[in-house]
Amino acid sequence: MTERARMLLVTGMSGAGKLTVLRTLEDLGWEVVDNLPLNMVRGLLDAPRSGNASRSVAVSLGAHTRGFDTGRLIDLVTELNDGGEHDVGTLFLDCDTPELERRYSETRRRHPLALDRPAADGIAHERDLLQSLKGWANRLIDTTGLKANELQQDVRVSFGLADANGPTLSVLSFGFSRGLPRNADLVFDMRFLRNPHWVPDLRPGTGLDPAIAAYVMGDPTYEEAVSRIEALLLVLLPRYQAEGKAYLTIAIGCTGGRHRSVHVADRIARRLRAAGFSPTLSHRDLKAASQDSLERSQSVTP
Repeated sequence: MTERARMLLVTGMSGAGKLTVLRTLEDLGWEVVDNLPLNMVRGLLDAPRSGNASRSVAVSLGAHTRGFDTGRLIDLVTELNDGGEHDVGTLFLDCDTPELERRYSETRRRHPLALDRPAADGIAHERDLLQSLKGWANRLIDTTGLKANELQQDVRVSFGLADANGPTLSVLSFGFSRGLPRNADLVFDMRFLRNPHWVPDLRPGTGLDPAIAAYVMGDPTYEEAVSRIEALLLVLLPRYQAEGKAYLTIAIGCTGGRHRSVHVADRIARRLRAAGFSPTLSHRDLKAASQDSLERSQSVTP
């Protein structure tokens, strides 16, 4: 059977991060094309390829692209997928209007749909044009609260090649005081463990420091609780694999995201590696400044 040609159409709000997505996909080995006119999409799929003929293709297009029309785009993708020879997905990048206005103001760029008017006018017009496409796209990323490196990580997890032995895993530590991770699939709360923040000598450190790890591990409930979480994950991951889930984000939280969650996320990632998985480990709030009021208001245990 001939392998289906794979293409990802990257669209959405101007300023929401399409260029970041394209650069990340290129780093992952995709062939990328920016601002391709809609009437050339089919030709690109059918054109002979040099080098690695099986490479996936990512194409960026939006409301300002030549010949763009939401209805025509949806019809084209539907027709290509129904034909059986192509696998075309659509990634829509969204972002709240105030954040888009801030980005345009900060970069001093003009909105492509409002070259002689305020950016807010172009944003409103573009949102109206793309509303039906946003609801139809099979993948949506809201970049409102994402930094560029966070968007890159999301793209790597979502569109990188899955491990042959299971889904692509990401283990993430975070602080509840700074909000839940947007793309977490499983969330475990470590605020029941005793908090190193309230020990003056430990407060400046992080969960990667041996002294803080020893303090957290000394909690009477630590070993039983974390061991059970690890056992649960080892039960669930093969089930996710069987269901065809290509990626999975496991989020470990504490109050500030610098001590307990960091240590436990590090331990869980090591346990999963020992079991044959290949998780990516990241610490979202490791470098965030600690704050007594946040620790006091959100901690479950001192």
